[in-house]
Amino acid sequence: MSFASATASRLESVARTVAAVAPGAMLCVTIGLAAAFVSERYGGPVVLYALLIGMAFNHLSEEGACPLGIELVAKTVLRIGVALLGARITLEQIASLGVRPLAVVLGALATTILLGAVLARALGLRIDFGVLTGGAVAICGASAALALAAVLPRHEESERQTLVTVVGVTALSTLAMVIYPMIATLLQFDDQRTAVFFGGTIHDVAQVVGAGYMVSPQVGDVSTVVKLTRVAMLVPVAVIVALCFRRGRVLGRDGEAPARAGRVPAFLLGFVALVLINSTGVIPHGSAAALASVSRGCLIAAIAALGVKTSFKKLAAVGWRPIALMVAETICLAAVVLVGVTTL
Repeated sequence: MSFASATASRLESVARTVAAVAPGAMLCVTIGLAAAFVSERYGGPVVLYALLIGMAFNHLSEEGACPLGIELVAKTVLRIGVALLGARITLEQIASLGVRPLAVVLGALATTILLGAVLARALGLRIDFGVLTGGAVAICGASAALALAAVLPRHEESERQTLVTVVGVTALSTLAMVIYPMIATLLQFDDQRTAVFFGGTIHDVAQVVGAGYMVSPQVGDVSTVVKLTRVAMLVPVAVIVALCFRRGRVLGRDGEAPARAGRVPAFLLGFVALVLINSTGVIPHGSAAALASVSRGCLIAAIAALGVKTSFKKLAAVGWRPIALMVAETICLAAVVLVGVTTL
């Protein structure tokens, strides 16, 4: 076969692949744009809108032209979005917090994830679900849920667990944005304590920003740095989780050992690389902001894809235990940070 023929064959194959994934991918992007429009116009969390709108198109995930594209967005685009989160973080930001606030944040994070695993087993849920919800609550909400789901073992309940976690942490994060400023005022925290409390406890970055700048610009700036420090913990936590489920017999709800997790995914290495590169100052501020925007767009599209793949019927069948688990984890995180903040 000549070079020209081989090139034409490859181009034809690429064109067929693009044609196969385009309908589903465009569906997820359109849902994401609609969710962003509704959020900007009427307020509210864009993540929740993307999920709910996506679930209305569940029938497109099982047949027709869309399934391949939906799967691509739910997996590949998701990983790209998580990797690009690294463009928002620098090592200098983390170091600027100082030792004691950093210790409070890391201690609360570890405690919350461990509680999730233990409490999940006590409630008759899978341990991997406890780790998933604990990580989402402790690190960065929906983004952490999607990233951890990518390194946890796959089973028949994986997608439903991820969706329930995203919905739960988004709702709890919105409540925290409203309630936590009142708690900080009641306890008469100064700006530093308020910032550490907000950044160390509220689940999603957007809600941390909203709560922080609601108080003052200084609180908004510091709380965002604290929150991004939690986001930076996504990689070490994901690596530890992947290794634990791969090397050890981590039992599920029915006593079975889930399938072995694979090696540490490349998207987490990409996250680390971007953090290191961004810390050197090589990436201009405008470019870093653009990468962060692309990351957010990818994650919203991935959440829309997750919504399309899940039905209201499946979501309604989860019962009260997952909600109780996430509420308990949220209370634990807030309690540990509050104790730590009072000693600053």
